[in-house]
Amino acid sequence: MVRRFGYTLIELLIVIAILGTSGALLIPMLGDRDDFDTQAAIRRLIADLTFAQSDALANQEHRRLVFLPDTEQDGRFRGWCIVKLAESQLGAPFDANSAVYVQDPLAPSGTNGNYIADLYSDERFGKAFIASVDLDGGATAITYDELGGTVTSSGQPGTGGTIVVRGGGVAYEITIDGVTGKVSVADITNATPELEVGGSVVGG
Repeated sequence: MVRRFGYTLIELLIVIAILGTSGALLIPMLGDRDDFDTQAAIRRLIADLTFAQSDALANQEHRRLVFLPDTEQDGRFRGWCIVKLAESQLGAPFDANSAVYVQDPLAPSGTNGNYIADLYSDERFGKAFIASVDLDGGATAITYDELGGTVTSSGQPGTGGTIVVRGGGVAYEITIDGVTGKVSVADITNATPELEVGGSVVGG
């Protein structure tokens, strides 16, 4: 006769308790959607900065990544675009209607294939937004020359600067080095005060 063995009720209760405790510890770590969404926005921005730089080098032309302002929240930016630029146009202000955009084969419908990233219309980035842009002494765009280096609107070597991206309760600062365009990222969530804007609390 074959004897069959099973788990006792006490053993099952112990396993359930262990799984419940593990879940309670793990879920808070995995549940911060805002942090993940903001990190996704940062990865996209860094990828596009790198692309603009390499595209300028590959085509021996100037490329400019322009941050697009939020028309409803002063000081914020909703996204960015990448445009082609002749050397004679370095000092010209950005005009969305006359700009020559780099083409993006993966661009969503409605953009005419133009290389435009809109954080607000892309659900992958959740509540992420660009809180501030300070490049080359106050500019809101970064320009790469045909050698892949950064230059100012007057054609001088770039001085770099910072971009702050926020989403929910987290904040990150992207630093771009002058001339080389090297990019680094730092978590500044606990380093900046919070302000109440439009009924919601965001970083200042």
